[in-house]
Amino acid sequence: METALFEFLKELKVNNNKPWFDEHKEQFKVLDTTLKSHVADITQLLNQHDTIEKTKVFRIYRDVRFSKDKTPFKTQRSVNWLRAGQQRRGSYYMRLSPVESLIGVGFFKPEKDDLYRIRKELELDAQELRDIIEQPSFLKTWGTLQGETLKTAPRDFDKNHPDIDLIRHKSFYFMKSFTDKEVLSTDFKQEINRCFQIARPYLDYMTDVLTTDLNGESIP
Repeated sequence: METALFEFLKELKVNNNKPWFDEHKEQFKVLDTTLKSHVADITQLLNQHDTIEKTKVFRIYRDVRFSKDKTPFKTQRSVNWLRAGQQRRGSYYMRLSPVESLIGVGFFKPEKDDLYRIRKELELDAQELRDIIEQPSFLKTWGTLQGETLKTAPRDFDKNHPDIDLIRHKSFYFMKSFTDKEVLSTDFKQEINRCFQIARPYLDYMTDVLTTDLNGESIP
């Protein structure tokens, strides 16, 4: 990635207003084009071991209509890679921001039916998931499962279930932070691709769950 992007975002954080941004808009356009080129490189790497259906570079402009924070611009750049088709659930995420860069993978606030299906699978047998996310290389790369959880068991689930720690989750994702030095290194794109590749067994497991019923039969 480019040092100039972080310098721009640092200045934007101090000058988060339209006059300043308009004055530096040509600089932003150049940085935006460069970022999208890097994102295309990462997409190409991902497609060597996965199939990406859509890549979205989020706009820098904030929607302030329903927000108390009326600053017009985001002080970070974010990207989402959506996996292709019914048989490749989940997505990859990257956020670039001085001191706060990270990548993520998994399922953020899945739809009601998908959430229920995941919980029912974990109620039946959570060992396969634990074997994946507790594997040493996975833990070293991604750490532990993230996401908001209920304070108690979901309705109709046993609060004393041995896997209630997983069942209580409302989201199922992992995050990994990077220093500015790591983001600006020449091998950053290869490193995040490596991290995403390590997450594939988790995504494949969740895909299997979300595309089958509790008997393992494919959902039409």
